[in-house]
Amino acid sequence: MQSTQTDHLMIKKENGIMNITLNRPESLNAFSTEMISGLSEAVREAGSDDTVRAVTISGSGRAFSAGGDVKRMGSNTPMDTYAHIGNLNRLILSMKELEKPIIAIVHGYAAGAGFNLAMACDLILAEDTSKFIMSFSKVGLISDGGGLYFLTRQIGPYRAKELMFNAEPITAEEAHQLGIVNHVYPAAELEEKAGEFVRRIAEGPSSAYGFIKKIADQSLNANLEEILEQERITQATVATSEEHREGVAAFKEKRQPDFKNSRQ
Repeated sequence: MQSTQTDHLMIKKENGIMNITLNRPESLNAFSTEMISGLSEAVREAGSDDTVRAVTISGSGRAFSAGGDVKRMGSNTPMDTYAHIGNLNRLILSMKELEKPIIAIVHGYAAGAGFNLAMACDLILAEDTSKFIMSFSKVGLISDGGGLYFLTRQIGPYRAKELMFNAEPITAEEAHQLGIVNHVYPAAELEEKAGEFVRRIAEGPSSAYGFIKKIADQSLNANLEEILEQERITQATVATSEEHREGVAAFKEKRQPDFKNSRQ
């Protein structure tokens, strides 16, 4: 196991998983410049480290993340805000470009940009007492960090606008029913159940997962013909991979595939 702590983050690598923990518990893991920069660096590291097969993002203390740091708001110049959001945008884009699954593990509140950080992940696991809130309008702001993109595509513009206009929290179960959250677990079981879920992902065919992620995200802005051609080209490539050969061999031998030790 490798464990490091940077400004406002804790990072642990174990069994093919990079676990990233937001670590500003005194401010409910509100974003800071250092946190955003550290997250971006961790995502880049995950992309270049062949031992990392999946990434998790969670929060320390009482919440996943309260999003923007309200205590620092009100004194920024337009250029300060523009630069800050630019750093956040680069983080969100790097998360979507990472060819490995990213799983958000949410407890407590995921508010504002914290909600959007979770939606920038590929999957969201949540405890049953957690709440999600598009809190921007409470302080006279619009959503940033991709919320107007992610939420609108996930639940449609009418419901997305309602959540953003009202800025009222929804429960984990409501988020699950809307298709925002993949799985909801009892609070006492979140760590165990989420750990089991992520380990299964990390044991899967990582290169195939990377292509699935890329093409599924592209499908939001492509037509059927374009996606069909992407599938054809990609399948012709992965059909020659060691992961595919291992999967076929395991099927014929009636055993579980060992994708971790297969090579491209």
